[in-house]
Amino acid sequence: MNTTMTVAAALAGALSMAALIPLHSAAAAEASGLEKCYGVSKAGQNSCANAAGTHSCAGQSAKDYDGGEWRAVKAGVCKEIGGKTEAFNGIGTPKDMTKKG
Repeated sequence: MNTTMTVAAALAGALSMAALIPLHSAAAAEASGLEKCYGVSKAGQNSCANAAGTHSCAGQSAKDYDGGEWRAVKAGVCKEIGGKTEAFNGIGTPKDMTKKG
């Protein structure tokens, strides 16, 4: 193998592994009693890749409560906090969990 082929093979391997990371993280969330909750995360506080596929990592969301961004929450809690279990267009309206009563 020449140097060009070696570099190309290494780059292809690295890109393949990077593409699997979000899938693993999402599957881990579901396997541990958590669910994806869309429209409840603030900018930079999402759990993993967004629905549109424009980024593939936690903490990369750009807008508060984006309907395409999700945060892992305990199964069954998403709707209680004002989120949705499916991605949607627009901005979410999560409940203010800091208010009492």
